[in-house]
Amino acid sequence: MQPITRRKVLAAAAVAAPLAVTSRAQRQATAKPNIVYIMADDMGYADLSCYGRREYKTTNIDSIGASGVRFLQAYANSAVCSATRTALITGRYQYRLRVGLEEPLGGGGSMIGLPPEHPTLPSLLKKTGYGTTLLGKWHLGNLPNFGPLKSGYDHFWGFRSGGLDYFSHTFGQDQLWEDDVKIEQVGYLTDLLGDRAVKTIDGYAKAREPFLISLHFNAPHWPWEGPGDEAESKRINGRLMDRDGGSQKIYASMVLEMDKQVGRVLKALDDGGIANNTIVIFTSDNGGERFSDTWPFSGKKTELLEGGLRIPALVRWPARIRPGGTTDQVGITMDWVATLLAAAGAEPDPAYPLDGMNLLPALTQNAAPVPRKLFWRYHYNAQRAMRDGDMKYLRIAANEFLFNVVDDPLERANLKGRQPDVFQRMVKDYEAWDATMLPDMNGVSTSPLGYADELADHYGVTRPPAPPRGGPPRGAVK
Repeated sequence: MQPITRRKVLAAAAVAAPLAVTSRAQRQATAKPNIVYIMADDMGYADLSCYGRREYKTTNIDSIGASGVRFLQAYANSAVCSATRTALITGRYQYRLRVGLEEPLGGGGSMIGLPPEHPTLPSLLKKTGYGTTLLGKWHLGNLPNFGPLKSGYDHFWGFRSGGLDYFSHTFGQDQLWEDDVKIEQVGYLTDLLGDRAVKTIDGYAKAREPFLISLHFNAPHWPWEGPGDEAESKRINGRLMDRDGGSQKIYASMVLEMDKQVGRVLKALDDGGIANNTIVIFTSDNGGERFSDTWPFSGKKTELLEGGLRIPALVRWPARIRPGGTTDQVGITMDWVATLLAAAGAEPDPAYPLDGMNLLPALTQNAAPVPRKLFWRYHYNAQRAMRDGDMKYLRIAANEFLFNVVDDPLERANLKGRQPDVFQRMVKDYEAWDATMLPDMNGVSTSPLGYADELADHYGVTRPPAPPRGGPPRGAVK
């Protein structure tokens, strides 16, 4: 027998080391991926520097696209929050559920909400062994009938309404919750959510179980308070939908603080050794608000113009997605359920067929874009919209339009008269689709971004008279 020398031991170690690394990488690539879904609130299409914002740099959020794929034609399911969130969690058009008709869900949140029996992304992933946590905004109905723990999440830390003050953490009767218990905590809300996300990732990484973390930031939703604006919180004193506050500078500080927390989340994945097999998605729930940049589109939140619907969307999955790509695949919020179930090897419930499509071929195989037909409606001003290929049908009140939104993203050249056959076909297709959804109805919560006496650029949006007692809420179309 030849003696074992130090040189032989080192040589054997040198051979074994890359094999061990390869084996570990192979195990991660074949294991169920972790999922971190990050959703901003009211962020415009061009509010990230990688989409064109010039006043500041969102370095950490941009890095998700740089190490993965950036969508150039991503849409929200609605121009307002709770309707989009209904589609996000179910993978289906929100108009199939009563809660999805609300624009957004208001004070009736204990009577209207996401039915606990409806399958959801977290409930379907749980069946395959995933841990599930929601951090941040829920806005799909209140206790005792509705809540995150009733719809597939193991844990919840956040708030149930449409928003909170960033410092007092209150809005009406709502405040911070941990699971189904109200809590109090001092700090800037965006930072607290970042803290909780890092802690949750660390726990899952140590447990070695696949997980879904839905990290739904309040930012950059009103009230307009940056991390140094506690005095502003005291000034508005719970009047969150303030019309006399905010500026582009404050808005920038809100976005940059969220970017900082996203950086902490990405670092926590690295520190836990799980970044390679973790899908990270960053997007928004709808188009931008008053201080947002929606270029090259017109329109804002609550409007079915492109600016109210187009959103940033970035995805990375180092184990499967090549870095630095963009895609022209038209995507929409409800697609993420089909996509993430496919990535996890999970199946949808056949009793609740998904309306969204699996985006994995576009993300992992650089597949050619698949033409889509997508539909929207918004109760205020009887807005209707449909996208078919490059063409878009749009109705606002009694006015109808046909646009090529690829050639004309500002929606200025109305092709209705030049292409009447296309226009009539799309109107018929829209009506056929609409007949398969719950009917539009009076009495839902709906309103524009602002009225003429509130926003100078909405001079044509007149405030309707107050309804009679017991009638539809102010802003509802009769």
